[in-house]
Amino acid sequence: MAYIGRQPSYGAFEKQDLTPDSSTTTFSLTYVVGSSSSILVSVAGVVQEPEVGYTISGGGANIVFTEAPTTGDNVYVQFLGFARDVAQLNSGSITSQTELAERAASGDFFLVYDSSASSLKKIQTQYITSPSVNRTYTGDGSTQGFTVTSGVTAAQCLVTINGLVQTVTTDYTVSGTTLTFGTAPEASDAIQIRELPA
Repeated sequence: MAYIGRQPSYGAFEKQDLTPDSSTTTFSLTYVVGSSSSILVSVAGVVQEPEVGYTISGGGANIVFTEAPTTGDNVYVQFLGFARDVAQLNSGSITSQTELAERAASGDFFLVYDSSASSLKKIQTQYITSPSVNRTYTGDGSTQGFTVTSGVTAAQCLVTINGLVQTVTTDYTVSGTTLTFGTAPEASDAIQIRELPA
């Protein structure tokens, strides 16, 4: 078949036939549409004007005719495009990106892309396993405080001095970003702090 202009290379427009009964004005659409102009509607061979002969409702899920089509009329909808569902995150309230420079709270959420469902989903912090953090320090005989990640607790720290495991709250405590030993490690002591996942 010859074409005037560029020959179409791909694509097809879905069609939905409707069954009128002379009283029904609202019909469910097979596909959700973005606007009344996203469909071509024919009633008994007469193309209907968007927003005059019909409107859409239910977020684009239904077509509503101004007058009920007559029983026996050939009524169909040609879909010219579908609505695209795009998620918005706190629309209007995100003004900048910031880094969370501490452990996420148990009530926080992460956004992940679920490739099996092809959708964006949220997941609670408790279901995400974070890698452990290893810190190595050397004692100097006077320093008692050593840096750890903000939000980590003493119970989440496995601490050794020269290979000997230290006892939580007896040998050290944690407050904010500081792990504090009850007694300063000796000069040249090898200190290892492993922050375990929450």
